[in-house]
Amino acid sequence: MIETVRDNVEQGRFELQVGGDVAFATYRREPGRLVIGYVYAPPVLRGTGAAARLMEAVAAHARAEGDRIVPLCGYARAWLRGHRAHRDLLA
Repeated sequence: MIETVRDNVEQGRFELQVGGDVAFATYRREPGRLVIGYVYAPPVLRGTGAAARLMEAVAAHARAEGDRIVPLCGYARAWLRGHRAHRDLLA
């Protein structure tokens, strides 16, 4: 199965497409910061690691842009705190 992550600027969200389903993380940009409002995975993708793969892509994007992440969403906050390699991105 091919998965793609895209930055849907028009809707202000990162999207991970898995087959015909989409997990997403809403965001807004602030100077030097990426504010993650909500991470959602449809029921069919829950428990598959899709949200974690999405967050990995969000973290990579933030790092490449030199941004820190402000995780308003509990899942995003827990994921960042649980991954030592990305804790430095927490704002």
